[in-house]
Amino acid sequence: MTHRPRLSLLTDVVGPASRPAYDPGRHGCGIVHLGAGAFHRAHQADYTDAALAAGGGDWRIVGVSLRGHEVADALNPQHGLYTLIERDAAGARAKVIGSIERIVAASREPAALMRQLAAPATRIVTMTVTEKAYGIDRATMTADPDHPAVAADLAKPAQPTGVLGVLTEALRLRRAAGAEPFTVLCCDNLPDNGGFVRAGVIDFARRSDPALAEWIAANVAFPSSMVDRITPASTQRTLDDALQLTGCVDRAAVETEPFRQWVIEDQFPSGRPAWEAGGALFVDDVHPYETMKLRMLNGSHSMLAYAGFLTGRRYVRDTVGQNGFRALIARHLGAAASTLQPLPGIGLDAYAADVLARFANPAIAHETRQIAMDGTEKLPQRLLAPAVELLAKGADIRPFAFAVAAWMRYCLGRFDDGAAYALNDPREAEIAKAVSSVRTPSDIGRALHDLPRLFPERLRSDPQWLDAVSSQLELMLANGMNAAIASELAGSSDHGDATSFRR
Repeated sequence: MTHRPRLSLLTDVVGPASRPAYDPGRHGCGIVHLGAGAFHRAHQADYTDAALAAGGGDWRIVGVSLRGHEVADALNPQHGLYTLIERDAAGARAKVIGSIERIVAASREPAALMRQLAAPATRIVTMTVTEKAYGIDRATMTADPDHPAVAADLAKPAQPTGVLGVLTEALRLRRAAGAEPFTVLCCDNLPDNGGFVRAGVIDFARRSDPALAEWIAANVAFPSSMVDRITPASTQRTLDDALQLTGCVDRAAVETEPFRQWVIEDQFPSGRPAWEAGGALFVDDVHPYETMKLRMLNGSHSMLAYAGFLTGRRYVRDTVGQNGFRALIARHLGAAASTLQPLPGIGLDAYAADVLARFANPAIAHETRQIAMDGTEKLPQRLLAPAVELLAKGADIRPFAFAVAAWMRYCLGRFDDGAAYALNDPREAEIAKAVSSVRTPSDIGRALHDLPRLFPERLRSDPQWLDAVSSQLELMLANGMNAAIASELAGSSDHGDATSFRR
């Protein structure tokens, strides 16, 4: 058997994989990224690779694992190099990414993390750590003192291990040294993520050093951003394909879809990479773009997840393929688009076409069961807010009534054949109690509409909306979800495969 070198030198790479169009060793590090998992390597590091190739600069990344060390152990022996594989119906294409310089495992070397954050060369700190890691109470927009990491860091602020504590201590060190503050760029999939993190950091600092909190509020930029790229977990196939495409053993290879999107508020007092070279869109306000994604991509995702899961369609691609209900998804995209204002740099027709193509990608195994989880946390932004707007305009509410009815049918916890499943929702017990003693579709709908803090009053009290949802749910319960889908497809056929959205 021929020995294959481990990926660590670009000169070892053979095969069809592309290589960085720059010499990584000639560029210093200006970015620290907290949470250097697969999504970061498929998204921000990929954009930074393109920026370095186009505009140069000292913008390589020092990645950080706040808890584990697996990513550090995989990437550091490879000098930060790894293979990014893009998959679609045409096959797999690969490129070697050179934008990451190294990974710091903070649990093993906390001093190295703080040195890098305090270094004047560090001008941006990015992060993908998931909402629960921050320890911010979204209702009050304050640091949650009951969160384990927040509590520990408040007790020992000079030895932080959590996100808020790490950012606050690093900014304290920079202020004490007279160094310019870095820009904090959240890349987690959260609404108003910049404002969210800003509020948490300022409140955390205020609890121990009010003067530092005031300095942060006055001097540190927290731009918001919207990110999007499906990145499945790496498997043995990922590693095998990386070997095939590079000729090297790569223990940090990542796979993803061809589509990627990054919309960023342009607030970088200390400069930034030329991320637009990779297609990033810089805007004054990211909120309208978040709304587009929530209503079009995420809203149609939820609708197809409930309808698809209840009809045995395991993957998203099964809902769009030959035996799926593509026209129904296109109809939902059209209804969601009708609630949006025009967006600079984005064409809604093209965006919808991209969404449908992404859903249909045969190389991405995204399970409907996973998307159906946590519905009570997703419905308000994805389905209920646009439904209220359409109702107020006297527009067609049927697409959203169908989607909400599909969620209600899912809430019953059983397939058409009676087999049971778990909802995987934080309010699962509350939902089960609400529907336990009701039988008719209208009573089920009423019970779920009356769940506290979920449905807006306009929907809870509007007879037209309640009747539309109830009639959809009645068909789903009487004849099965497949029949309800067929009925909606017949109605949608009058309008064609609506992927062009004109208001």
